[in-house]
Amino acid sequence: MTWFKRFLMVVVIVTLFMGAGNTGQAADPVLKMATTTSTDNTGLLDYLLPHFTAETGIDWQWVAVGTGKALALGKNCDVDVLLVHAPEAEKKYVADGYGVDRRQVMYNDFVFIGPPSDPAGIKGKGVSGALKTIVAKKGLFASRGDNSGTNKKEILLWKAAGIPLPDRESWYIQTGQGMLNTITIAAERDAYTMTDRGTYIKYEANRKGNPPLVILVEGDPDLRNQYSVIAVNPKRCSSVKYDLAVKMSEWMALPATQKLIGDFTLMGKQLFIPNAVEQ
Repeated sequence: MTWFKRFLMVVVIVTLFMGAGNTGQAADPVLKMATTTSTDNTGLLDYLLPHFTAETGIDWQWVAVGTGKALALGKNCDVDVLLVHAPEAEKKYVADGYGVDRRQVMYNDFVFIGPPSDPAGIKGKGVSGALKTIVAKKGLFASRGDNSGTNKKEILLWKAAGIPLPDRESWYIQTGQGMLNTITIAAERDAYTMTDRGTYIKYEANRKGNPPLVILVEGDPDLRNQYSVIAVNPKRCSSVKYDLAVKMSEWMALPATQKLIGDFTLMGKQLFIPNAVEQ
C-alpha cells in the first residue's frame, strides 16, 4: 500500500469513527470494529447496537468496507475487532498472527441475480452451469472487483467451475464499489451479478418489493456465506482493546443475541441465520 493510499484509509477511518452515526456516552468504553458492507447496509448492526450497549455498557462503533479492507485495518491496528465473511482469508489472517479467537456467529447465502428476461438463460442452473453459460453467451456480468468477501467468493466460484477469471473480457464489468451500488450498476446495464441474500432483500425492500433484478440461481451448497468475529491480536497491536473485543464476540454468541439475529427480518424475510453453536 502506498503512503497516499494509507493516508486516505486513515482519513476515512477517523471521519467515520468521529461521525454522528454511532453515538454513545463519552465516558463509555469504545469498541472499534471493521465489518462488511452487508452487515451495515442491511441494518443489522443498527438493530443490534442498542441491545449491545444496554447490556455491556460499551459504545460500539464500526466502519463498513469490503472484507479485504477490513482485514487490512486489523493488520494496521486501526480497529479492535472484525466481523467479516471470507473464511479462507480469515483463517490465513489468524494463521499469520494478525487475529485471534475467530468465532462464527451467523450465515446466509449468495445468490445470482439478473434481469427477469434472463438473456443468457441461467435460471435454475447450479453455480458452475450458470457461470459457464454466462461465458458462452457473453452475458454482461457485474463484479464488485474490490477484494471484498463477496468478490473473493466470486473468484473462487469461477475457479471451481474451471473458468479463468474473465477480468479482461468486455462483458465482465468490475465496479470497484460496494454491493448495493454494484447491484444498481448491474440493473442499469441489464447485467447479472452475485450478492449475499441479506443485501438483496434490502435492495428488494428499497424497491418496494418490485426490484429490476430478480434471483435466478440459488440453493447451491457452494453459495453458503459464513460470517465470523475475529479479535485483533493484542500481541501485535498493543493499543487494541482486546477485552472489549472478547466481550463483543461472547455477546454475539449468547442465545439471546443469536435469537435477535434470527428474528431480524425485512419484508417478512430472514436475512441471517445464527450458528454460533456450530463451532
